[in-house]
Amino acid sequence: MSVPAAQTGELLRMRELAQAAGVSAGTIKHYLREGLLPEPVKTSRNMAWYPREFVERVRLIKQLQEERFLPLKVIKELLAEEDGADGQERLRALIELEDRVLERALSGQDSKGLSAREVKRRYGLPDEALERLEKLDVLTPKRRNGTKRYGPADVQIIEAVSRMRASGYSEALGFTVYDTLIYKRHLERLVHEEVDVMMDRVAGEMDSGEAADLLERAVEPMRDLVAAMRAKLMIAELQQRRAAQRS
Repeated sequence: MSVPAAQTGELLRMRELAQAAGVSAGTIKHYLREGLLPEPVKTSRNMAWYPREFVERVRLIKQLQEERFLPLKVIKELLAEEDGADGQERLRALIELEDRVLERALSGQDSKGLSAREVKRRYGLPDEALERLEKLDVLTPKRRNGTKRYGPADVQIIEAVSRMRASGYSEALGFTVYDTLIYKRHLERLVHEEVDVMMDRVAGEMDSGEAADLLERAVEPMRDLVAAMRAKLMIAELQQRRAAQRS
């Protein structure tokens, strides 16, 4: 059985698909086995034809593998969520936006922050406390030329912990650096959902540079919003507990 002449311009042989997408035929066969590509149009036992849109799909899979280091299982899930040509274009927009936001967030990080010696001098946290915070992944210092440096976010965390201890949240009362896990655990869930919502709203809807500008401008008001809502919820929680004790 042959492919109708009207369709041959829209369908490709394995060799043609591989050449157009810049991969080997073995790679395409692997993607097929993993379920990353729909089944081709088979005209005989040894002849299969692939829609031309497979070219962009294969390129996208390869990009996610090589540039984002994503396993095929995760890529398969992403493609399932963003199915079709429009979905693939949206997925590319998401990738571009994430890269742009990360680029801005990380720019200049190496030249900022403080050395471990300077952190200890300024904030007076004992080495043991700093080491525990690192083991909890609350702090993630980098080493360069044998010197440990804390980035701006880490320095803010260290300063906050130091101020809490100075205000009376001491180990004598049972407060330890392990209490930061309360915030870390819940903030991880919050941030995961927050990033999903933000990316869903702006990716593909505007230029990646404009979208990155928007997200950057929102950082400070979002921080204030979280702080204000936390304070309000804490009062509500205390009031509920008081009412429960009276009943």
